Amino acid sequence: MGDFLVDLIAATLRIATPLIFATLGELFCERAGILNLGVEGTMFFGAFSGFTAASLTGSLWMGILCAFIGGMISGLIMSLFSVRLGVNQHVSGLGVTLLMTALSLFGFRVIFGENRILPSIQPFQQLSIFSGSRVLGPIFSQYTLTYIALALIPIVWWVVFRTNFGLNLRSVGDNPEATDAAGINVYRLRTIALVIGGALMSVGGAYLSVAQLGSFTFGIVAGRGWVCIALIIFANWHPVRVLWGALLFGGVQALQSRLQLTGLKLPYELFLALPYIVTIIALTIAGRNASYPAALLKPYKRE
Repeated sequence: MGDFLVDLIAATLRIATPLIFATLGELFCERAGILNLGVEGTMFFGAFSGFTAASLTGSLWMGILCAFIGGMISGLIMSLFSVRLGVNQHVSGLGVTLLMTALSLFGFRVIFGENRILPSIQPFQQLSIFSGSRVLGPIFSQYTLTYIALALIPIVWWVVFRTNFGLNLRSVGDNPEATDAAGINVYRLRTIALVIGGALMSVGGAYLSVAQLGSFTFGIVAGRGWVCIALIIFANWHPVRVLWGALLFGGVQALQSRLQLTGLKLPYELFLALPYIVTIIALTIAGRNASYPAALLKPYKRE
């Protein structure tokens, strides 16, 4: 039983890692008043660009860098439509998801061809910081990106709640008119938030291909981007609660994988749906008292 729990906790952290990156990215966007539904496509593009760069250069960190830059470009595209042109944010986000997904699929076929055997790379190796402990050793035998994701939680909290940038960011998301009157460029700040958010989302996608799997498949993201939209509401737009939401989803997904191995006589589809069912239930409960940024989904046009 002890080994089962240790293994479950370790798997939870690994599964939660891309969700932490992407949900923190969405937090920046929505704190600025922009609902970015491009999470799924941006993560997919991050997985593709990260894997492709790592495969062509032989450097996993170059893959992460390329994914980071690709995510920034995705954020700029979202900014162009939703901030500069004032296009409906739902339409803009879905358009970004479709565009980045299409570019990824097209690019993958052009670069790697139509081979039935998918190309692969040697992924990141797990780093154990408590190798001498029977309990902490396996739990903290994680990828470097997992440690980075955990470190980002307090960093993002400090940026959002303890810096002038964070104050301006929250002000733009609540009252862009007053922020503009105070001499702060609303368009530029929202663009910066979308670029930061896109970069984090893309790194979350790259984690799947260069760390967790070591390959790129067309179903690699598997709806995680849409889960992040739910998790940000569950977290009530707070970085620390993002961690709890990601761990909840990751824990249930890790549990369902292990329950299948026990031979329980339940439909396979039920096991697959379990993490999403739990997410919906948690979202329903937490969403009742959610305090949305006041200007979320409201386009801003300077008079």
